[in-house]
Amino acid sequence: MTPSASSGSDALIVASGLSKRFESLIAVDGVEFEVRRGEVFGFLGPNGAGKTSTMRMIGCTSPRTSGELRVMGMDPATHASEIKARLGVVPQADNLDIELTVRENLEMYARYFDVPRDTAAERIDELIDFVQLRDKATSKVDPLSGGMKRRLTIARALVNRPDLILLDEPTTGLDPQARHLVWERLYRLKQSGVTLVITTHYMDEAEQLCDRLVVMDKAKIVAEGSPRQLIERYSTREVLELRLTDPARKKLAASLDGLAERAEWLPDRVLLYTPSGDTALASIHERGIETDSALVRRATLEDVFLTITGRSLIE
Repeated sequence: MTPSASSGSDALIVASGLSKRFESLIAVDGVEFEVRRGEVFGFLGPNGAGKTSTMRMIGCTSPRTSGELRVMGMDPATHASEIKARLGVVPQADNLDIELTVRENLEMYARYFDVPRDTAAERIDELIDFVQLRDKATSKVDPLSGGMKRRLTIARALVNRPDLILLDEPTTGLDPQARHLVWERLYRLKQSGVTLVITTHYMDEAEQLCDRLVVMDKAKIVAEGSPRQLIERYSTREVLELRLTDPARKKLAASLDGLAERAEWLPDRVLLYTPSGDTALASIHERGIETDSALVRRATLEDVFLTITGRSLIE
């Protein structure tokens, strides 16, 4: 009998002490997390942090080395086929059949899941409209833009009406317009109650899409919570960005007391983390420090990552 999720639990994925090793390389080091039904859950981190290795274990394409993992109440080590039947997967690199048309790619995937022909035809029509590829339905995949291919890959992942969709770096390499269109499609899936698990190294993507997320660095989870919780926990409400001449930078460095909770000195600007950017800026002017430019903005997940690790997410 296929195991089912425990009664009263809304967790689709539960991991405890989950690890993955490749000989001497530790790709994932004893992580713990839980993905709840109907939420968008994110793995945020730089390349090589362990995000994709974790996703491959969830997707039953890479066995865990140690620890516990349950996906929809089942163990991937013993129930991989049952889990895969209820999964939708959007891999990091599109693996569409470029010699087939948009519709034929979806038809082939429907056959893979034994979706009845009449049901598949109706479902494929809905998916083509959902990802806004109606005008390209009979076009070969090869000449499509990167954004169109990405949307088709998302449509393909929905053919079997999955309970859970895994998206590994869903917008890497896309231009801003294509990224926002993909985000809009994913947001619509979220609104319909689909559970999504996303890996990304784009802070704005995680902030836009995720209900909750974990930050991974060097194979470990170093922070977790909603985007707003993480910002409140690890950063200040506002950030003051200053561009200064070299003499002004030296003067500011000598008179930081009381201006900010933390300062980040970058080659082209200085970031002051403070509850009120306007108040900090007024104090700077009162101390006779001239600024070339000043910008007050709200804190972001990038600021959180800088606070935690001291370096940028994008590598």
